[in-house]
Amino acid sequence: MDDDIARHLVHLEVERRLAPRTLAIYRDAFERLRAFTEKHAVPLREVQVHHVRRWAAQLHAQGLAPRSIALVLSAWRGLYRWLGRDALVALNPVEGVRAPKAAKPLPKALPVDQAMALADHHAPPEEAGDARLDARDHCIVELLYGCGLRVGELTGLDVGASAQAAGWIDAADASAHVLGKGSKRRSVPVGAAALSALRRWLELRGEIAQPGEPALFVSQRGTRLTASQLRSRLKRRAIQAGLPTHVHPHMLRHSFASHLLQSSGDLRAVQELLGHADISTTQVYTRLDFGHLSKVYDAAHPRARRK
Repeated sequence: MDDDIARHLVHLEVERRLAPRTLAIYRDAFERLRAFTEKHAVPLREVQVHHVRRWAAQLHAQGLAPRSIALVLSAWRGLYRWLGRDALVALNPVEGVRAPKAAKPLPKALPVDQAMALADHHAPPEEAGDARLDARDHCIVELLYGCGLRVGELTGLDVGASAQAAGWIDAADASAHVLGKGSKRRSVPVGAAALSALRRWLELRGEIAQPGEPALFVSQRGTRLTASQLRSRLKRRAIQAGLPTHVHPHMLRHSFASHLLQSSGDLRAVQELLGHADISTTQVYTRLDFGHLSKVYDAAHPRARRK
């Protein structure tokens, strides 16, 4: 390995005390750099910006993921910054070079039948444990899937409206009032199934909640349910319902948006219900079920019909 690279690795290990796993990533990145410089007969200290851009493009063409390329470039950038401090290079050829943009992964949504199975699930007595917690968890699923709430919005709900409440549900008006991202308030409708589950939970909540606890959803200790506790209970409930995939709270929000958009086609309304500031954030749900859209096209468009 090049002497400059070897000395820099010692610096990273001894002075910066990087973990062995991190050092291995850096070592791999520098091995790639050494291979490029040898192949193109470019001394390490004479590498220019156009070299780095070309090599990053080659890494991409070889199938290296954008995030992995970003790690490689970060390691190279640090090396040349370190060489620059000793005036061994005139400029850092990696400054300003960026990795290709990573494709945004599609949000994972449940199929309608699985979402319904989870919402309708009632654990048998031998699995349910405390019936009060089962009623609470059923209400949570109904609100996550039926209203598209974020986990923080749901755990922030209080029993009633007050000046201190981050959010609450108005059963008489069938609406939930929540505090979303950026401290923006929004109201969403609450369906009949969620209201029914809410009434059942409220009948039992007083047996668990600590005196004076304002939270709508409480843990076994009677205090406000945390996001991690909610995730754990939802995972358990999904297993009980026989779902073949790991379920997390945001997956139910994705399912709410995807299923609503498939049925209505009203992107602007879904944006409002989700509380997205930019409609481009909501547009990702239009890509979730291209197969569904293809079937609609094949069945409805005159040019798609085959004799």
